[in-house]
Amino acid sequence: MSGVIRIKRSKRFNESILPRESHGQTSPTVLHKQLDSRRLSSPLGSPVQAEVFFPRLTVPFCGHIKGGMRPGKKILIMGMVGMNPESFDIQLTCGDSEDPPADVAIEMKAEFSDKQLLRNACVSGEWGEEESAIPYFPFIADQPFRVEILCEHPRFRVFVDGHQLFDFYHRVELLSSIDTVKINGDLQLTKLG
Repeated sequence: MSGVIRIKRSKRFNESILPRESHGQTSPTVLHKQLDSRRLSSPLGSPVQAEVFFPRLTVPFCGHIKGGMRPGKKILIMGMVGMNPESFDIQLTCGDSEDPPADVAIEMKAEFSDKQLLRNACVSGEWGEEESAIPYFPFIADQPFRVEILCEHPRFRVFVDGHQLFDFYHRVELLSSIDTVKINGDLQLTKLG
């Protein structure tokens, strides 16, 4: 996995997800300082022993999920929707290969013009049936959001701002192969875990 920056594990840091770098490397000393300044907090605001660190929260974002997904593992994405958003998407993929394209275990695309949250998966180059049913559209321009993707044995269960929004049944069978998170579009990231 070229481009992934790995840091020696210490008692204080346990890196589960690190961004994939496309240009250059960051020195371990600088990266430790960046990690220290981006320590994650619990929902109550107190520092916690974080399992995931993202030194750079720039969009588009591509990060490695250490050990891949498994039942009980959760991905947390917090951010702010853009001022005049058209769309944004979040993908959990099996690597970041472009040729051949990596399998997409779940792609969630928020479309603001139609107020839709579309979901799909791509396995062996074939996109499946798109899902769109949701009880409400949870994203508002220029407002913060919190997306939690909980991996369960048969499905991903997705929560937005603490409310369950939908279930997406697995189309990629080997959960541990789902090892990359990609985020793109009209949003700013504030925290990932």
